[in-house]
Amino acid sequence: MPWSPVGTPERYEEWERDDGHATLRLRERTDGSYVVRLDRLEQAVDGRDYRRERVPDREAAEELLARWRRECDRPDAETGAE
Repeated sequence: MPWSPVGTPERYEEWERDDGHATLRLRERTDGSYVVRLDRLEQAVDGRDYRRERVPDREAAEELLARWRRECDRPDAETGAE
């Protein structure tokens, strides 16, 4: 899996793609809903992308994180090419 947790003192969880060009973030809102955010830099092999979605609960947030991880894994990760 090319995503690694990033230690942060903030009140959210974050994962960074192994090339350092994309991050995923999960944050719980005060109303109990969750916000999931993807930020992929212009320098990424697969180009710039930014997504932010609010979901009703942790389960929906985990499902969205899993889907975005699959969609945004590095295109060259399977071959090991850089």
